[in-house]
Amino acid sequence: MNSKFVSKSNYVLRKVLNNQENLDVIKDFIETILKIEIDEIILHPYLQKLSNYLPSEENFGIADVRIKTKDKEELNVGIQFIDGYYVQNKLLLYYAQIHANQLEYDNQNDIVRTITINILDFNYFSSKEYHKVIRIKENSKYGELPEDIELHTIELRKFNKNKKVIENKEDAWIAYLEGSDSELKKYAVEKFDKIKKIDDLLDNYWKNEKME
Repeated sequence: MNSKFVSKSNYVLRKVLNNQENLDVIKDFIETILKIEIDEIILHPYLQKLSNYLPSEENFGIADVRIKTKDKEELNVGIQFIDGYYVQNKLLLYYAQIHANQLEYDNQNDIVRTITINILDFNYFSSKEYHKVIRIKENSKYGELPEDIELHTIELRKFNKNKKVIENKEDAWIAYLEGSDSELKKYAVEKFDKIKKIDDLLDNYWKNEKME
């Protein structure tokens, strides 16, 4: 994993990205991973509200946002790193947390479909692809409900570093997050402005702040 956030990854990236000035980085990452275009994005107030009261070891993910796509669909999206313990539980518990956080919105928005992006620095699933989409359909006697659970997992170590080529922006993001290939990481930073921005933000973080 990229050494700039390997320690307490959720905490560091939450501190760096959870503000209006850096919301464009979160937007770019979500658009890239989910293959969507975002018209509007707002930070969920829950993490900001509790930011001064959470101990550093608390894992509340990196970001929790409400988005509206170009197709006018509204979604609730959460992003987190997961360590190697109780992976299935953490996938589902985080989804439940992010979905329930919508109740905290002050403007009483309708409850919408939730998607989570879960980043793993280890191999967990048997599939060869680094990006896996898990959909859990809920069934009842009244038919299938439309709000299927959707979990995206990114297994960084499955990124194919041997090819030495970044073919698209998703490859660039994953090469940067995985971080072990200096040439690919450098290319990602130089080629894509939002990746360069987060790289600069992390440099400044480690220069100016101490871990709590």
